[in-house]
Amino acid sequence: MAYWLIKSEPFKYSWEQFEKDGKTHWDGVRNYAARLNLRAMKAGDLAFFYHSNEGKEIVGIAKIIKEAYQDPTTTDDWSVVDVAPVRKLKKSVTLAEIKNEQSLSQMALMRLSRLSVQPVKEEEWEIVLFLAGEIIQ
Repeated sequence: MAYWLIKSEPFKYSWEQFEKDGKTHWDGVRNYAARLNLRAMKAGDLAFFYHSNEGKEIVGIAKIIKEAYQDPTTTDDWSVVDVAPVRKLKKSVTLAEIKNEQSLSQMALMRLSRLSVQPVKEEEWEIVLFLAGEIIQ
């Protein structure tokens, strides 16, 4: 299993709307690196759901339920995956908290801050879950 982080501006598509919908296709990605990440996702992989611009925090966990296919919003060569909410985190993890955690200094969120779909290493995943109160180390 691989881990990912997907970003959404809450005024466009919030965690609350995602939970209400029950699933969605992750569309609108128009960056080549992010497209490659979408295409690398496998069914069963997990992703942090990050509120960008407003809030700047990881708020929940999503699951990839369908692997990459043609983005239905365009005829150009862009992809989407289908995702479903797993659960809201016990406590959101803010960008400031991530920046203050030395062990997360190499996380893609720190190095590639504008990338909307990015990989998360397993050890980074566990640290974020710990910061969210999800895992006791």
